[in-house]
Amino acid sequence: MNVIETQDLTKYYGKARGIENVTLQVKEGEIYGFIGPNGAGKSTTIRTLMGLIFPTSGSAQIFGMDCVKNGPKIRRDVGYLPSEVFYYDKMKVHELLKYTAGFYEKDCTHRMNELAEIMALDLNKRIEDLSYGNKKKVGIVQGLLHSPKLIVLDEPTSGLDPLMQKKFFDIIENENKNGATVFFSSHILAEVQALCSRVAIIKEGHIIKIDDVKSLSGANYKKITLKGSNLIMDDFSIEGVTNIEQTTNGDNTVKFFFKGDINQILSVIGTHNLLDVMIEEPTLEEIFMHYYK
Repeated sequence: MNVIETQDLTKYYGKARGIENVTLQVKEGEIYGFIGPNGAGKSTTIRTLMGLIFPTSGSAQIFGMDCVKNGPKIRRDVGYLPSEVFYYDKMKVHELLKYTAGFYEKDCTHRMNELAEIMALDLNKRIEDLSYGNKKKVGIVQGLLHSPKLIVLDEPTSGLDPLMQKKFFDIIENENKNGATVFFSSHILAEVQALCSRVAIIKEGHIIKIDDVKSLSGANYKKITLKGSNLIMDDFSIEGVTNIEQTTNGDNTVKFFFKGDINQILSVIGTHNLLDVMIEEPTLEEIFMHYYK
């Protein structure tokens, strides 16, 4: 079953492009990464899914229901953490969270207290007295206190220190083990690589790649670094080689990505007198930059 499904989802702000023809499927029970730099269309996609803005064309469904027609019903089972959080400053944290809990047909008190303790969040403080990081903690507790079936996270870790980030990821992984599906938007690629099973890359409003993280990070490309006294970059400009660059500061080094028959590139490398060679799996960040160049 697909928890999220979009087909040619498009949003324009007047003549300005938001997203164009975004088609993706998020399976029940998976942690799905959605990556791209600021302005690529991540938040526009999420706000359209949440029914906060309406699409120009195309369709979006959550739990098999149309996101425009069935928004209120869908949101009962969705936990949403936006990239920026804004609250009523004069309210205390526990007042705000109890107000939020009142929208759901269940007692959220125990879960609210449990999450607040994990995140070291003082429930008695006023919102206006909280730092940006602590306001983000409020958003995390607010989004998860009703144990949602779908968790939608838009740049969730901004403002959190490394210890709180680790605790947050532990919470998300535990929610996933208990059956929640997670849609995780971020531009911090190490987070996505550590947490997600599949990932979609969005560029200038378009989905340019969807793959599982392991395949995207390793199986398709090799990162090759060569060192030698007489290396010439053009010697390695064969089919399958991309992102090639040469440096001569201190030593003569040629670096590139290769996709294809490994024996082909090894035969080219073997014709050169090398000081060192390294063949490794590229990181998700390096793969990401490859798609953006």
